[in-house]
Amino acid sequence: MLKIHEHGAVAEIEMDRPPVNAMNQEFVDELTRVYGNLSASGARAIVISGREGLFSAGLDVPALLGKSRHEITAFWASFFRLMSVIAASPVPVAAAITGHAPAGGAILALHCDYRVAAQGEYGIGLNEVQVGLPVPVNILFMLEFVIGGRKAMSLASTGALLTPDQALAIGLVDELVRADQAVAAALAWCEKMLVLPPQAMNTTRLNAKSVVIAKAQDNESYASTAADYWFSAETQAAMSRLVDKLGKKKD
Repeated sequence: MLKIHEHGAVAEIEMDRPPVNAMNQEFVDELTRVYGNLSASGARAIVISGREGLFSAGLDVPALLGKSRHEITAFWASFFRLMSVIAASPVPVAAAITGHAPAGGAILALHCDYRVAAQGEYGIGLNEVQVGLPVPVNILFMLEFVIGGRKAMSLASTGALLTPDQALAIGLVDELVRADQAVAAALAWCEKMLVLPPQAMNTTRLNAKSVVIAKAQDNESYASTAADYWFSAETQAAMSRLVDKLGKKKD
């Protein structure tokens, strides 16, 4: 599900779960484990990337829809744990948004320190509302930190997906490059960070994110609330329609 590429002191985690890098329990657990191993074994910066045209389509709704409440609560706890780990990373983390990044894909990128997006006709944003799922408070907090409260309310409440140009204009991404240069640009940002005195750089980076890190420590406490959202009648109906639509596309 993941490929690891070494670029000197920078490690790249390439998400590789066909067809759309959708997130299920195993994927989230593996990404958490691999990230932890890399950050503990000497990587001085990390890039998280997808394949060309796609970063991650978010949650694996077809796989998750039939799960029990216990399983869904456990999934949300794992998903939120991954986000808190990325947010508090002891080394810089850059997202190479190589294409579409709706919902969970955008959330993963939000928790990175820097976001490079590929130019193209791609959608980036938190479109959960459009498929019947409320955005949890802890995720809204992260969105507000990145783009500001007013913009976060508008973007999340409508579930709008932005083009890469629109995402750059509101600060949802930090840099826009040619589609085949997203990973290279993310690596270049990491290298710029690594020429700085590491203790001063990482201490300041984490201090600047202290409010995010403190909030993220409570992430797992939102798992039960997220499960309540998931099992509401409105959300289940919307998710079932989504799965039916995805099934018809395959046919």
